[in-house]
Parts: sequence; C-alpha cells; structure tokens
Amino acid sequence: MPVREQKVKMDDSTEERIKAAARIVFTKKGYQATKVRDIAAEADINLSLVNYYFRSKEKLFQHVMGEVIDKLFATITQVLNNEQLSVQQQVEQLADHYIDMLLKNPDFPLFMVNEIFAGSDELLKDNRKNAIFESHFFKQLAALQKEGKMHIHPIQLMLNLIGFVVMPFLARPLLERNKVVKSNQFVAMMEERRKLVPMWIKGMLK
Repeated sequence: MPVREQKVKMDDSTEERIKAAARIVFTKKGYQATKVRDIAAEADINLSLVNYYFRSKEKLFQHVMGEVIDKLFATITQVLNNEQLSVQQQVEQLADHYIDMLLKNPDFPLFMVNEIFAGSDELLKDNRKNAIFESHFFKQLAALQKEGKMHIHPIQLMLNLIGFVVMPFLARPLLERNKVVKSNQFVAMMEERRKLVPMWIKGMLK
C-alpha cells in the first residue's frame, strides 16, 4: 500500500477516535466542564493531536453537534414525509426521536441556542428548511387549519412541539445544580414526557 494512502487511513482513524471520545466526554461532563485534555485522555492520544485536528474545544463541539444535526434531520425527515402515518402518530414519533437524541446529546440545546444567537443558519442550511416546512406533515397541519379543525398556525404547533421537548433540557443544569431534581429523576421525567407531549399537542388539534 502506498505510504500516502496509509497516512490518510491513519489520519481518518485518529480523527474518528477524537470525535468518539469527545461525544463521550461532552455527554458525561457537559460542554462547559470539559477540557481538551479530558478528550485527549479519553481518546488515549497526545493533547497536541486534538488541537491539530480541531484547533479548539469549540470547533470540536461544533463538529460533533453538526453530525448530531445531520442524523436527527435524516431521521425526522422520514417521519415528516411518511404518508402512512396520521398527524398524531407523526407527533408521537417526533417526540420520541427528539427525546432520544437529547438524552444522548444533552448539550445540543446549548449548541442550538448559541448558534441561533450567533447569527448562524446551520440548523436550517441546505434543504433542511424545505424538509420541514414543505413536508407532508406540515401540509397536513395547513389543511387542518384551512378546514377549521386546528385554530393555530402550523408553525405555532411546530414551535410548541419543539419547546415541550427542548426546554426541559435547557433547564436541566439549573434544576440539578439546585437539587430540584436528580439526574435519574430527570431521565424518568423525560420518559414520562414521551406520553405527555403527544397528549398536549393533540389538545391543540381539537
């Protein structure tokens, strides 16, 4: 095998090790408490290699969260455009997917808020906007509004759905620091929320 090809494969492997380690440490410690040396230790590599590949903790965090966004949109797009599902079934599946993703990536809401207020359109770049606002699900909601079966704008319902799921994760650090809830209690609350969110959304469709 040519030397150059060997080097590329080694580089790819090192980069993947760093990203895998970063996902573990960010999830365990949170973005603020994580140090680059923690990620290097988890990946069992030299600290300078992390800086060489990603330059900073912020850049690495953005890269890892970018992959989370890609996976999330790939999943929810299938739900949003599944014409075999009713609106209520789609809401149930969307709530499930969002909660699963946020339990695995608890710092994602922080990333999302920072990106929005920094003026970034990362969350709706490429075809993501159309994937949501031109989806079968969104058209179903628009039809319900036109028929008088839903008295709020479809965007209101979408914002409520996202807010019901995301807001608890934004509040989680404050709640846990002040011992309002423990970590295992929060997870149990979110498991309960899988059933509650679709019930709340259903009430808006009457």
